[in-house]
Amino acid sequence: MIPILSFSERESYLDTILNRQASFDPRIDEAVIGILDAVRKHGDDALRDFTRQFDRVSLSSVKVSKDAIESASDSIPEHLYAIIQEAITNIRRFHERQLPNSWYMEDGDGVILGQRVMAIEKAGVYVPGGKAFYPSSLLMNVIPAQVAGVSEIHLVSPPQENGLPHPLVLGAARQLGITNIYAVGGAQSIAALAYGTASIPKVDKIVGPGNVYVATAKKKVFGTVDIDSIAGPSEIVVLADSTANPLYVATDLLSQAEHDERASAILITTDTALAKQVQQHIQELVPTLSRAAILEQSLSTYSACIVADSFTQAIDLVNQLAPEHLELIVESPWDVMTHIKHAGAIFLGPFSTEPVGDYFAGPNHVLPTGGTARYASALSVDDFIRKQSVIYYTQDRLKKTGSKIIDFANAEELSAHALAVSVRLNS
Repeated sequence: MIPILSFSERESYLDTILNRQASFDPRIDEAVIGILDAVRKHGDDALRDFTRQFDRVSLSSVKVSKDAIESASDSIPEHLYAIIQEAITNIRRFHERQLPNSWYMEDGDGVILGQRVMAIEKAGVYVPGGKAFYPSSLLMNVIPAQVAGVSEIHLVSPPQENGLPHPLVLGAARQLGITNIYAVGGAQSIAALAYGTASIPKVDKIVGPGNVYVATAKKKVFGTVDIDSIAGPSEIVVLADSTANPLYVATDLLSQAEHDERASAILITTDTALAKQVQQHIQELVPTLSRAAILEQSLSTYSACIVADSFTQAIDLVNQLAPEHLELIVESPWDVMTHIKHAGAIFLGPFSTEPVGDYFAGPNHVLPTGGTARYASALSVDDFIRKQSVIYYTQDRLKKTGSKIIDFANAEELSAHALAVSVRLNS
């Protein structure tokens, strides 16, 4: 079960937690390279072969028909359909605030400089469907692309026994107006999106979480297409003081630890009594939950209650970990937040439980993992746009600056650069 550690005991344990991000198996690399190569050479035939091999499903068609999407969508209970629709509204409203604008400025002499904002044309979205299916992931990846103005969105998700992705995935896609849906998963679907097949067009960017094969495939095709990130196992840090409700803390740790065996859930506190109460609640709750086996593994291997000697020490540890999710269940969360440098998303106060962000509040739940919050951000509209520089120079300005540009070019021994300017000055 989840251990309680003193601050001095944290070092080797945290090394294990942070290093789990990079534990890719060379055999997986080799297998993924083979899959990518087969799809690039054989297209849809390779997709069908791998789907039979890995999913034990024979596909009559790679693309999901409009009738199948509508039928699956109609099978979703009305109240759940309404909940998803409300979540869509919240997520869209939040991401609309992120939209950047093109801008231009006059710089004298008739010179105009600026930046033109353009959406990418085609995005591919991977939605998991193996151990778990995540329609919420679909919403978080598709909506910012739509808000950015991406003209084509192509969705891939592994087929169930009936040859179709999970009905919740199809239903959520229909609510978003997505019609390009393909019953393909794994590394083979990433290959299809990166290289194109007869059924699935090549896209410009691939987003969405997946298992280690999907993550490895995304890493391998980066450069041919853009990707969002190499997502690692989920993680949460709860920074709590003596005012925190131990049951709230325990359930929030469990909410992330249940994702998979390599997920990490960490409590950091200065209150030993709180740590013991949280440990007791977890021990009582785990056997009652549907993913007890996963929880037992992730809690015992990659999770801990760490008791710091001071609150300053606790905050320093948070910044060292740079967690994907950070909850501040403390007396003055807004004050404490000013000392947080590194976190993917910050949840303030006892009622901002992490699942609020996963499903409903509006901010994106696709977040940097494995300490990458030191330099990376949540998925956003910015991930689906390009910024083009615009330069309009006039003859007057070139006369004033041309000799400097020529000297700069000659300093780099690029004589053709200098010539391109000088012929204009001399004409």
